[in-house]
Amino acid sequence: MTTQTLPIVSLQDPKDVSINVIEAELSNIWQSYNNNDDGIIATRANTFTFIIYEPGPTQYLLAVLGFYTGIIDGIVGPRTIAAIKSAEETYNLKVTGESSEEFILKLQSEFKQAKTKGQLSDLQKITAQSYSPDLEETGLANFNPCRVITIRPTVDSNDSVKAQVSASCPINKQGNHTLACCEYITLQGSADALEKISDVISDLSIDGLPTCTWWKAIPEPEYELFKKLASQSNTLVVDSSTFSNSINQLAKLGKMLEQNLPLADLNWVRLSPWQELTAAAFDPPERRNAVLEIDRIAIDYEKGNSAQALMYLGWVASRLQWQPIAYEYEEGDYNICRVKLLNSEQRSIEAELSGIPLADWGDVLGDLISLKLSSTNSQADCCTVLCSGTTGCMRMEASGGAQACRIEQVTSLADQKTDNLIQRQLQRWGTDALYKESMEVVTSMLKLALNQ
Repeated sequence: MTTQTLPIVSLQDPKDVSINVIEAELSNIWQSYNNNDDGIIATRANTFTFIIYEPGPTQYLLAVLGFYTGIIDGIVGPRTIAAIKSAEETYNLKVTGESSEEFILKLQSEFKQAKTKGQLSDLQKITAQSYSPDLEETGLANFNPCRVITIRPTVDSNDSVKAQVSASCPINKQGNHTLACCEYITLQGSADALEKISDVISDLSIDGLPTCTWWKAIPEPEYELFKKLASQSNTLVVDSSTFSNSINQLAKLGKMLEQNLPLADLNWVRLSPWQELTAAAFDPPERRNAVLEIDRIAIDYEKGNSAQALMYLGWVASRLQWQPIAYEYEEGDYNICRVKLLNSEQRSIEAELSGIPLADWGDVLGDLISLKLSSTNSQADCCTVLCSGTTGCMRMEASGGAQACRIEQVTSLADQKTDNLIQRQLQRWGTDALYKESMEVVTSMLKLALNQ
């Protein structure tokens, strides 16, 4: 499913306003437009509130260029200030420890050069692919939310929060004189300043309508604004493909799910073609019982982020009622992770997750490359290989084994881009039960890893 962009009519270009008059300014937009003489009636869509928390580019760019190693959350601390000063010294800029438009432009220029020359490490690649501007307002209007609230924490020392309002409408049918429109609120300021007005931000969600929050940063459960938005949201969307430390940050998601937060992970949705082909491989009647013979799993993923590999293993384990009992990690060229599990009959299952270093990294670092499900029982007809390209298939086939394997290729899906995944997510609310069950197993694995 791809997003179809519809023609947009703007009711109000972005307008600077005071925080305490946001609602009044938005009301004026609707009143003034409905009193016009062109015969078009514009009404606010009666759907949902969409909140987007998106840190400004400074921390992203500092991290990509190797100056900053902290969590990208828009929160200014000693580490961020030191990184800014270091970058300013490196690029012969005036050393202030504060970000500016000139500073950001310089970082963007250096980032483009580093990417072109292939000078980014695995960790820097993760940061680079997660650094992307927010969806265009025209694109958001096509999702038909009632209100979009964009929260942009910036790296500066100013205690004030700047606010803007605007409104626009997608024209769904030619000649239709009634428009269902979307209104936009943008709040920009330091993380501390935004935290101080967390109650005000929370009150901007429209009463009686569901709220979806897209947290485009590493989740920080102790951050007051995060807690406030998470508690009031019907769905809290994150993307584990941007995690710089898969183990610790996936463990945080597991804790949030244990607290029944309505969590959704865009990276989980990217696994759907792999899950569907796995299920289809064991749909034929003659193979249905063979799935119970699986006791070996090998998963190759793009080195740099193990989230997809861990979630796929968690999904298989949750479906076949396996419980993890041991976790080993071997850092090196492939960062091999070995997990031992037991099924309900106390039979041992072994899984191996390997991060494959690739020169040409894709849009999502950590995407699955290939996987193999097999058995030590040479009589079992369960060997299945799934791969996203020829190289992955050849690697799995070369691993050998006495069984003949069923081989399927997972084709790249055009709708795996973030804006399309968000559109799909906005069509369902709350936590996917299958995701929660799979993450319970992942959380158990990660507890073994963190207790080593």
